[in-house]
Amino acid sequence: MYLPPQFRAKDDAHAWELMRAYPFASLISNDDAGLPFVTPLPLHLERSDGQAILLGHCAKPNPHWRYLQARPQAVVTFMGPHAYMTPRVYPDLARVPTWNYLTVHCTVEARLIESFDDKDRLLKHLIHDNDPAYAEQWRALPEDYQHKMMGGIVAFELKVVDLQCKLKLNQHRPEAHATMKAAYAAGSEDEQALARWMDKLVPGAL
Repeated sequence: MYLPPQFRAKDDAHAWELMRAYPFASLISNDDAGLPFVTPLPLHLERSDGQAILLGHCAKPNPHWRYLQARPQAVVTFMGPHAYMTPRVYPDLARVPTWNYLTVHCTVEARLIESFDDKDRLLKHLIHDNDPAYAEQWRALPEDYQHKMMGGIVAFELKVVDLQCKLKLNQHRPEAHATMKAAYAAGSEDEQALARWMDKLVPGAL
């Protein structure tokens, strides 16, 4: 993606935080005609020994898993909080609106997960992330039903081989920081999230 240096994350920890807080991602591959094919899906991030792995699955009728099998390299994008920024935050009038946002783009290598036990482990991670109270109900389901449900999905792990994290908070316009942060802090849920990120990333925004 277009990534001016002032918006490039200086610490990968910001990317991991965004990926965990906003796990509903877009998985992007080339289809058999060479066109981008996009599947929105939740992903679970695992990190160990300096390596990051994303775990997910799609429905078996979804052809995306076949594209991953044929062409394992893909892209995953995560969109964090984002919001409009009015030019009224500037002290002068000759300004234009913009949009602030936080996003992570990962280049990944895909591997299909086929065994029941590995699929079950993956699903338990996703259940724990999104609905921990459901875990007991899933474990209590009849084994034949669990196998039937597992047969309806294709699971995969996506090894992160490259990472870009863009934190666009108008860092290069310090004259607007205090007013912009005050406006965001009183705004929508996304705007309030951006105000909190400004506390971390933008000096002088207090």
